[in-house]
Amino acid sequence: RKNTKRVPSFRKLLRTSQIKIDNKLKNKQYKQKSAAKKYRKEQKKLREAVRDAISRKPFPLEEHKKKQVGGKWEEKEEEDALPLDMMDEDDLKLMEDLAQKASFLTRDLSSNEPVHIKKRKRESVIEKYEKVPRRLQTEPEKELIHLLPIKDKSGIIPQAVEKPVLDVAHDEEEDTEEVEEAEDFNEEPMPILTPEEMAAQRRQKLQERKMHIAVLASAILSEPDGNMKKLKELRAMLMEQDPNVAVIVRKLVMVSLMEIFKDIAPSYKIRPLTEAEKATKVKKETQKLREFEEGLVSQYKFYLENLEQTIKDWKQRKLKKSNVISLKAYKGLAEVAVKCLCELLVALPHFNFHNNIIVLIVPLMNDPSKMISELCVEAVKKLFKQDKLGYASLGVVKVISGLVKGRNYNVRPEVLKVFLHLRIKEVELQKDSEDIAPKKKFMTYKEKRKNLSRMQRKWKKAEEKLERELLEAEASESKEKKLKLHTETLNIVFVTYFRILKKAQKSPLLPAVLEGLAKFAHLINVEFFDDLLIVLHSLIASGDLSYRESLHCILSAFHILSGQGDVLNIDPMKFYTHLYKTLFSLHAGGTNEDIGIVLQCLDVMFAKRRKQVSQQRALAFLKRLSILALHVLPNSSVGILATNRVFMQTFPKMDLLLDNESQGSGVYLPELDEPEHCNAQNTALWELRLLQRHYHPIVQKLASHLIAGAPTEGSGALPLDLSQRSATELFETYCMKGMTFNPPVASVTPRRKDTFSQMDSFVDEELKKQLQEHISETHKPLDFAKHLKESSLA
Repeated sequence: RKNTKRVPSFRKLLRTSQIKIDNKLKNKQYKQKSAAKKYRKEQKKLREAVRDAISRKPFPLEEHKKKQVGGKWEEKEEEDALPLDMMDEDDLKLMEDLAQKASFLTRDLSSNEPVHIKKRKRESVIEKYEKVPRRLQTEPEKELIHLLPIKDKSGIIPQAVEKPVLDVAHDEEEDTEEVEEAEDFNEEPMPILTPEEMAAQRRQKLQERKMHIAVLASAILSEPDGNMKKLKELRAMLMEQDPNVAVIVRKLVMVSLMEIFKDIAPSYKIRPLTEAEKATKVKKETQKLREFEEGLVSQYKFYLENLEQTIKDWKQRKLKKSNVISLKAYKGLAEVAVKCLCELLVALPHFNFHNNIIVLIVPLMNDPSKMISELCVEAVKKLFKQDKLGYASLGVVKVISGLVKGRNYNVRPEVLKVFLHLRIKEVELQKDSEDIAPKKKFMTYKEKRKNLSRMQRKWKKAEEKLERELLEAEASESKEKKLKLHTETLNIVFVTYFRILKKAQKSPLLPAVLEGLAKFAHLINVEFFDDLLIVLHSLIASGDLSYRESLHCILSAFHILSGQGDVLNIDPMKFYTHLYKTLFSLHAGGTNEDIGIVLQCLDVMFAKRRKQVSQQRALAFLKRLSILALHVLPNSSVGILATNRVFMQTFPKMDLLLDNESQGSGVYLPELDEPEHCNAQNTALWELRLLQRHYHPIVQKLASHLIAGAPTEGSGALPLDLSQRSATELFETYCMKGMTFNPPVASVTPRRKDTFSQMDSFVDEELKKQLQEHISETHKPLDFAKHLKESSLA
């Protein structure tokens, strides 16, 4: 019957649900899988049958038991066999007829096929193998390689070949013998070198490597876009395997690649191309530039990964399998790698993978090795100082904040002190925006009249007007972006500071935090002022702080109050009292350097808040500072006397202390730590008389100037180089860190030198004259007659 099944129409297909279509597809796939599975099973059975037919031998058929009767063997009849007399005659006749046919003997009785069925052309391979006589498995099973079968008249004959079994042990012995013979043949006795020859050989190898590095580097710098292969070759030298020169060669290659990347890296960040950009056709120059940028980024990435792996190997004390470089040499390699990373951090803040370099460098700021830590800290300071926009600074600040929090505030104070070098000030923001704003030079009116026609001048005027508007918009946009970045950076800095103030008040990071708050206090939001001042006062009152930390607390508090904190109604008398108490903790020893912090505090507390300071408080500080000037080094004395000069010029009636007569009741109490109640008006500045005879000339000048009443004009006035400098500048100018006298001592005048030489010559002549007279007297001839006469008279 012809298949009349109709193909479903498009309308019917539309009505068919998606679930039904999915089910049909699944059924189709299931049928295909089941058919393939069935075919694989059949093939597996066939292979197993072939393997069994060859290797196994069936049990022999059971023989009929015979018994011997009268010397003859007779077969024992089976007990189950039916006697012939029990069969019908018709059945017996049928059996006899069938026995005469050959097909009855050869036919498989287990099959249900009729006798007259045609013989199949293709017999089953399994049945053929079943008819093959089998043998017992006396030999080990051999693996066969099945070949293509052969077809003849009788059917398909499978073909197989035994896989030759090799004597593995014997072959291995032969191979080792051959290798040993080859080694014996190739090995030549190495010449024994003396130490001088080995050193000369090493110098020669090192010179060859240096020349090769120089040739590659010069070729790359001369034409970077056409020598990417040479850059790759130079980078491959980072894996130098010669143990004699490996360390030096790797160091040289690291530094060479660092300088090359600093020179050939563009001034922009290279981004990966999109699929659409790759598919579009471009000019040959553009395609060449793309290939150069892609190769440069990939080589730069591999170089940074190699530097990172060098540092990790040194940190983990991990020795490579090649054993080319010892563990001791890894430290030198790691130091060079860190130096290269620091240079790239500062030189290429705009290029790719800069954030990856930051993530590598910032944890090394807290490294136990002092050298590596200082290298990383200095690199971050340089980056902060030269970063005008703020992108790189923001990335570094984020990583430092995460490091401090992740280490549970157990980091070096130098890690936080780098925040002090951030360029976040209102003046610098304005200056940076002017520096970065593009400067366009427009044509003058005379140039337009000379070179352009009337219509061209009209178009030029409109064009310049549009360009000016665009430049103004760009400058304002960059300034807004910069302010936004700086705001985000400061927020992270203050979050780090406040965390330490809240959770780690006894941490060694507290001085760095207080110093940072003192610098950025004018940028803190007014909402935090009350809470911050309470925290600072509680820290001072706790007594757990050192004098230096308490000075930073005081400086931070007054920076807050001198800026936006003027609107707050807060009396800082407790901070004045604590500073007055702390002054006598300073001396000419190790605390002399902290006089600079005291001078900053006094400038903020008195010069900038003169209207809120009483006369008694100013007099008390003036007297105590004069006492302190006797106990510190000359540069500190200069700074303190300069501050006293500001006191006498700023506050009225300070000249009371230059008079011996007391003004009021009471006696001055120098041991009292309350500046308002120590009766400082009843004393005098007798310390100035001692300072006037100080060995330092600047101290003498300042003391004489204060004794005269600190005049601005006249004979008692200071020279301009001293009067126009602040106390902090004078303190730093006359510092004696180099263990030299500052200013240097004047040399002896030549006139005085000639006088001494004349005196020496006069003394020498007198001594010679006396010596000659003495010799002449001792060598005179003796007059015996005169001598006897004198002796007889005596």
